[in-house]
Amino acid sequence: MQLLKPLHWKEYELVDSGEYEKLERFGKYIIRRPEPQAVWRKSFSEKEWVEIADATFKREKGKTSQDGNDKGTWTQKKGMPDQWFITYQYKEMNLKFRLGLTSFKHVGIFPEQAENWNYIYETIAGLAIEKPKILNLFAYTGGASIAAKSAGADVTHVDSVKQVITWSRENMESSGLDNIRWIVEDALKFCRREVKRGNTYNGIILDPPAYGRGPDGEKWILEDNIAELMQHCSDLLSPSDSFLILNLYSMGFSPVIAENLIKDYFPAVKDIQFGELIIPEKSGKNLPLSVYARFKK
Repeated sequence: MQLLKPLHWKEYELVDSGEYEKLERFGKYIIRRPEPQAVWRKSFSEKEWVEIADATFKREKGKTSQDGNDKGTWTQKKGMPDQWFITYQYKEMNLKFRLGLTSFKHVGIFPEQAENWNYIYETIAGLAIEKPKILNLFAYTGGASIAAKSAGADVTHVDSVKQVITWSRENMESSGLDNIRWIVEDALKFCRREVKRGNTYNGIILDPPAYGRGPDGEKWILEDNIAELMQHCSDLLSPSDSFLILNLYSMGFSPVIAENLIKDYFPAVKDIQFGELIIPEKSGKNLPLSVYARFKK
């Protein structure tokens, strides 16, 4: 089992965490927002947090989004914009993201996923195929999609929220890329259709939430639907020159669960990488944010 830390961020930093909150720097702005994994004490005082934070998320009691995220509002200091950009570089990959303060505490990227972006970029570059086909499910604002596109892949990006697809397209264009295929659809429904069509992909990236809704009201519950999704991914992944990345954010899901899902639906795969994606802070603590399992063949 591996604990992977993103080592190539220049415009992101976890400043402090604890008492169910985190303090992060995105570019030149520092934001404060809830973090259910941060059960320990903060290193900085409350006064320091208040002084440092340019924007603070306040949860609205009893309100959640359709995928279970907290709903709330941001308090911004003078000069703190609603939207701004940051960049991420790794080798020849140059990504640019538009960030924004959303009503459910997110800002548009999950910085810990940078380690997966690197893996995607390097794996695609190493495939013996000129333009591999990549499928990104529950693709959000497209960090993995534009990482794959920057490596020369033919990318299909699937998300159920139209506004998020628009955001993803902005990130693609800001990164100097084009021609990603955008699909606004329930991921499970899309995979069922692709299996019936006999389509296959050289890479599949899936980042399913604990809860969610498709554009036509389809209900997604991770524990109820993950088995069918993994079976479809098994049918859709090319038997050679291929890779798969599974991310799980659901509280209580361990890396071993992610590993076992890979073993179950891809029994021929022998070399599975699995573990947690973590963000280090200067105090020496590490904030665990995602469980992952991945392989290439």
